[in-house]
Amino acid sequence: MVKKVLTKADLVEAVQSKVGFSKQVTAEIVDDLFEIIKETLVKGESVKVSGFGNFQVREKKARRGRNPRTGAEITISPRRVLSFKPSQVLRRAVRDNS
Repeated sequence: MVKKVLTKADLVEAVQSKVGFSKQVTAEIVDDLFEIIKETLVKGESVKVSGFGNFQVREKKARRGRNPRTGAEITISPRRVLSFKPSQVLRRAVRDNS
């Protein structure tokens, strides 16, 4: 079974049909929104979208790991990772519409 993927072009089209702006203006708005979210996350700040969820950057410490192919021990370097926690509203909507 092939699942449909929602692309940025699909988002632009959906927003455009709801607000009635031109496709070009709507695409600029969607691009600006994503750029604001990206810039906020790059600064290490969280993004909370009420009724949708929270995007958060977490710092992971260095840790020991093992190469699964060779079994050799390695050090996994510290890094920043992005996590998303859906809101209760989104969780409920997904659960109830399955």
